[in-house]
Amino acid sequence: MKLAIFGATGATGRHLVDQALQAGHEVSALVRSADRLSIVHPRLRLVVGTFSQQDGVRDVVQGADAVISVLGARKGDASAICTEGVRGIVAAMETAGTHRLVALSAYGASETRKASLFIRVVRRIIAAKMRDKDSMEALVRASALDWTLVRPPVLTNGPRTGRYRAGTTLNPGIAGTLARADLAAFMLSEAVGGNYRGAAVVVARQGRSD
Repeated sequence: MKLAIFGATGATGRHLVDQALQAGHEVSALVRSADRLSIVHPRLRLVVGTFSQQDGVRDVVQGADAVISVLGARKGDASAICTEGVRGIVAAMETAGTHRLVALSAYGASETRKASLFIRVVRRIIAAKMRDKDSMEALVRASALDWTLVRPPVLTNGPRTGRYRAGTTLNPGIAGTLARADLAAFMLSEAVGGNYRGAAVVVARQGRSD
């Protein structure tokens, strides 16, 4: 497949790009600078730009079979990167006629905001980031795209295990975590197969410890 990836230079994005290339897909990615992604591959095309430059966003999306967004705010960044980024992505997809979108959100967004006392506390601590996820989800749901929202719990840097569970009503609990490598694998599988179209799916590791 031809995949468009946004957020490719992030911790999850690097896993996603690497796994997509290993699986034989072609990847186009928007990056602020070409040297921010150390992966070099003949099936990887980097487009240098930002979301304020819609031409670059359209260039990445053009011809893609599916678009994957793993956008997320960096530590100390209070900007609404997910909302603004996905707004540009949705517009570019509508222009290009690309329909399949898999977008990273977070457990605790939208209707899961009161899932537990722990989630309510977390939302107070990182209120701006969670409001950004809420707004991003609303944009995706309001679109005419073939979308899937992916809601992991706390992300870790553990190795890819393939041992995770997914479901629209899944509650990962206070100790719920997911390795970024497994998150990337799940999102890639959704872009290729799509078992949760038009749904927000929670993904968490199996077992008690990483």
